[in-house]
Amino acid sequence: MKLETVAGKRVLVTGAAMGLGKLFAETAVREGADAVVLWDVNEIALRETAAQLTAQGGKVHSYVVDVSSQDSIRETADAVRNEIGGIDILVNNAGIVRGNTYFWETENRADIDMTMAINSLAPMYIALEFLPGMVAGAGQARVLNIASSAGLVANPRMAVYAASKWAALGWSDSVRLELEQAGHDHVKFTTVCPTYINTGMFDGAKGILFTPMLEQNEVVETSWREMKNGGALVVLPWTSRMNRALTGLLPIKVRDFYLNAVGVYHSMDQFTGRK
Repeated sequence: MKLETVAGKRVLVTGAAMGLGKLFAETAVREGADAVVLWDVNEIALRETAAQLTAQGGKVHSYVVDVSSQDSIRETADAVRNEIGGIDILVNNAGIVRGNTYFWETENRADIDMTMAINSLAPMYIALEFLPGMVAGAGQARVLNIASSAGLVANPRMAVYAASKWAALGWSDSVRLELEQAGHDHVKFTTVCPTYINTGMFDGAKGILFTPMLEQNEVVETSWREMKNGGALVVLPWTSRMNRALTGLLPIKVRDFYLNAVGVYHSMDQFTGRK
């Protein structure tokens, strides 16, 4: 069933202080959400975003939370339930990317743990806090998980990031099927797999032939619309959908030749990331 608006719903967005997360939160405020819950580890940016959204008329609740920590997730989720109640719309947006080296050149092994914890495990643990309430309820509920096109196609110099997003995609789409199989049609999971977005997170990443850097507003608008429609998977842009199809059809060596030729396999050579 299509969800026309999030008006009257309680919306939680992770990584909400800036970038896509802030835009998702702004969209929820604009549609008249009953509560917009902001989670972020950056206390200063979070405070600024909360103040801006409150000035826009939003019913905003902000929490400083480290989603790489299961304890922090659990404690903050308890606080949300005690102060606000259950969540109707969950946007798992928080994510990180580290390094542009080959895997065997990894110097800080903690980066591996952090990447997997934030990109793969956090969406699972956060969903476990709120999904049972969604399933038990009768109202329309949604979970929007921001994965990546890196979860569809292997890519050099981002092996751990790709692994984390493959895990996020596999988990998210599997839970979508579980909900359908169990007959919980009022709860929908949507997974979004965009390529590089101009948030600053992928500063230095090189362009791919026919694939411009995505605009934040475009990603948020498309993702939000598909989330409300109950769509299963969003892959942006069209070239990522084509690459996904070719990956399944072409012999591996031909696939590698093609993805190397269009620049996918060298897109991270000069990556610097957000300063």
